[in-house]
Amino acid sequence: MKLVRKLRVKNNLGLHTRPATQIVKLLQNCKSDVCFTYKKESINAKSILSILMLAAKKNTQITVTIEGDDAETVMDNLTNAFETCFGE
Repeated sequence: MKLVRKLRVKNNLGLHTRPATQIVKLLQNCKSDVCFTYKKESINAKSILSILMLAAKKNTQITVTIEGDDAETVMDNLTNAFETCFGE
């Protein structure tokens, strides 16, 4: 199964270290491949350094692509994390 969704970065500081760490923790046990695309650059969302290198600022949209057996669950969890500003 493959899912694609655009998510908005709502954190005041964008995708900085704390949310990037939470994304990686959230994805560490998932079986699916997860990619973030921003400004024509696609990265593996399981890598904290790759997320930080995107330099996604507040109010930017990231295209999230998830491919695998647990894609729906992972997309729901990621969407919730983005919507709640990663608890910040």
